[in-house]
Amino acid sequence: TYYNFSNVVKNHILPKLGGKKMSALSLADIQELYNEKAKCWPAVAKQIKVVIGLAMRYALEMKIITNDPSVGAYLPKKERERRGHIRSIEEQKTLSMEQIQQLIEHSRNTPIHLMVLFNVLMGLRRSEIIALKYSDLNYIHRTISVKRQLGKKIDADQGGYEHGTITKQEVPTKTRSSVRTLPVPDYVYEAIMEEKKKYEDNKARYGARFEDSGYICCSQYGAPRSAGYHWKYYKQLLRKSGLPDIRWHDLRSTYCTLLLKNDFSPKAVSQLMGHSKEIITVDVYGDQQEIISDGVPEIEAFMKNVLPERRCRTDNDHTDVMIDVSQYIDTRKES
Repeated sequence: TYYNFSNVVKNHILPKLGGKKMSALSLADIQELYNEKAKCWPAVAKQIKVVIGLAMRYALEMKIITNDPSVGAYLPKKERERRGHIRSIEEQKTLSMEQIQQLIEHSRNTPIHLMVLFNVLMGLRRSEIIALKYSDLNYIHRTISVKRQLGKKIDADQGGYEHGTITKQEVPTKTRSSVRTLPVPDYVYEAIMEEKKKYEDNKARYGARFEDSGYICCSQYGAPRSAGYHWKYYKQLLRKSGLPDIRWHDLRSTYCTLLLKNDFSPKAVSQLMGHSKEIITVDVYGDQQEIISDGVPEIEAFMKNVLPERRCRTDNDHTDVMIDVSQYIDTRKES
């Protein structure tokens, strides 16, 4: 949000209005800016309107201005008729239960298998996935705490960081509501344990060269993954699996939308997703014609449907084993 707002101010607002004091701004000045930007960049025009509206309200609170000159300014009619931030997920941009199973199965032999599981079975953001550490995992209750994300710190200077690390800094979560503790499905838990074995093996193998930071999704030398690491493997995975060419973030949308369509409480889903408000979950992700808002906030039925079926194997690979996920839901009560 900071970088988006900063770019809007520097690249669009200041070049047009930067020569005037806020107290001298008029409705005509702001309306002219909206009209000019909406002709070429409708999406940018919406951002400009948001930034100016917030800035003027703050200026009023701080008594910098006595009247808000943006009141009454509007985006061109064509833009106003669009739905704005409220949208429904299009069917071709989400996966069905069968497609989720297919994706999980085909991702098994790729470096992003665990990242796929965290995304489509737990609804985590990519910046949250690469920031997860083994210390965040509660091995008794089988829960994991989302406490941070990896990204670029505000106003970070490249000169102060080692090459390739400026975008891998631990930063606060997107919102306070994004700090949450989630139940880990047994299937995902087993995959984490398999990854932990590799982590310990690499730690012993590389010794001092190994970066022992405890990240679950890391390189063989322990370094955290970049936010775009998954992209190449993910696109190849979709092609080989014959799945729709959807974005990585659409897997998170898939997780949320399927829960909402299967009668899960929007409030519970909102908490799982780390949204600040329940309405965000419904407006942004839900197909509102198929949502029942009074559903029970349990995830067991969904997990049973999407996990790969149990199969017979002759080796010791336990990653394909189907485990009864109902255990993890009531583990805390039983203990």
